[in-house]
Amino acid sequence: MVNEDKIGSNIRKKELVDKYSPENYEPLTVILTKGKGIYVWDVAGKKYIDCLSGYSAINQGHMHPKIVKVVKKQLGKIAHTSRAFYNDKLGEFLEILHWVTGYPKIIPMNSGAEAVETAIKAVRKYAHVVKGIATPEIIVAENNFHGRTTTISSFSSDRAAYHGFGPFDGGFVKVPFNDSMAVYDVINENTAAILIEPVQGEAGVIIPYNSYLQELHAIAKRKDVLFVVDEIQTGLGRTGTMFAYQHSLLFWNKPDILILGKALSGGFYPISATCMHKDVAEVFGPGTTGSTFGGSPMASVIGKAALEVIVEEKLPENSAKMGRYLLDKLIVGLMTDENIILNLVEDIRGIGLLIAIEFYHNIAHDVCHRLAKAGVLVKDTHNKIIRLAPPLVITEKQTNELASRVVKTIKSLV
Repeated sequence: MVNEDKIGSNIRKKELVDKYSPENYEPLTVILTKGKGIYVWDVAGKKYIDCLSGYSAINQGHMHPKIVKVVKKQLGKIAHTSRAFYNDKLGEFLEILHWVTGYPKIIPMNSGAEAVETAIKAVRKYAHVVKGIATPEIIVAENNFHGRTTTISSFSSDRAAYHGFGPFDGGFVKVPFNDSMAVYDVINENTAAILIEPVQGEAGVIIPYNSYLQELHAIAKRKDVLFVVDEIQTGLGRTGTMFAYQHSLLFWNKPDILILGKALSGGFYPISATCMHKDVAEVFGPGTTGSTFGGSPMASVIGKAALEVIVEEKLPENSAKMGRYLLDKLIVGLMTDENIILNLVEDIRGIGLLIAIEFYHNIAHDVCHRLAKAGVLVKDTHNKIIRLAPPLVITEKQTNELASRVVKTIKSLV
C-alpha cells in the first residue's frame, strides 16, 4: 500500500532544496538516503549502482566500515583543534600520505579547489623568492577543470565557469591539451610552472598519448619551471594506478607538486592535500597559507583510514582489472552494432574505472534519466558525454550487472 504521507514528505525534501538553493546544479530527480559499497538507495527504497562515486570521492565505496569505525571512535574524543595547536592525529595522517606519495612536505586542506589554490601560491611564491620573477605565469591546458574559485575560473575554457566572474588577475597561459610542443613554444622568462590534469575528467575523460606527461616533465626540467599535476579526480586508484601520472612517469620523475582531494576522504569529510618537494615548501612561513579545518583530528583519522583502505584492499589494481573488463563489455555490447556505431555512439574510452561514452548528438542528459530508471546513476558532461566511475571496490559480478544495464539502456535508443 502506498503511503501518501511519506510520498508527500519526500517531495517536500526536494522542494526545500529547490526553494532555498540557487540553480547552480541540475540534479537528477532522485532523492538518495542510504549507501553501501557500490550501491545507493532513494527514499522510495529503489536501489541503484552509483557510477558517479561523488565525483570520484568515494573510491572506497559508500560507508566503508573501516572509515565508519574511526569516525565513531574519534567523535568520542575531539573533532577539531585548528593548526594553532598540535593534535595527536595529524602526524600519523601525514606519515602515511608521505609513504603513499613519496613527498616530504604536505599541506592539508579541505576542498580540492583549496589545494589547487595552495599549489598556485607555492608556484608564485617560489617564482618571486627563489627565481626573482616579478610577474610569474603558469601554463595550463584548454578545457581544464581545477575547481571553481575566481582565480581558477579565470583560466577555465568553460564559459559557464568564467562568464560574469571577472575581473581576473591574469598570470595564466592556455595551450591545447595533449600537445607538448604547444607548451614548449610559450615558455618564456616569466614562466613559473606547468599545471596539468593527467587525464581531463570533467572535459569528458580525455586521455593523452602515452608520453605526453613524460615530455612535459622533461620540458619543465629543461626550462627550469615547476611541474604541477592535479590528481584530485584521477588520483588514489581511479585510473588503475595509485596516481594517473604513473602511467607514464617513473617514481623518481614525479611532479614537483602533486594535488590530491576527493577520495582522500572516502566521501566522509572534505579533505585535500598539496604535496611538494622540500625546496618548494621552504617558501612558506607562518601566516603565508593555511586552513581552519585542514589537518583537524577528524580529518586526519579519516584521511589515514581512507588511504589504508586503498592500499590494503589493492583498489588501484582492482580499478585496472575491472576497468578493462567493463570497457571490453561496453565495446563488445555497443560497438559491434553497425546502427549504433553510425548513428548513436561516437566513442567509448577509458582508463581504469574512469570511462566515457560519447554520443553524436546532445542526448547525454536524457540517457542519464533513462539509466536512472534502469538503476544506474551517472552524470552527463558537455551534453554529449556520460562518465562511468563506480567505486573501486566493484566486483566482477557487479561489473557484469552494470555493463548489462548500460548496454540494454543505450540499445533501446535505436
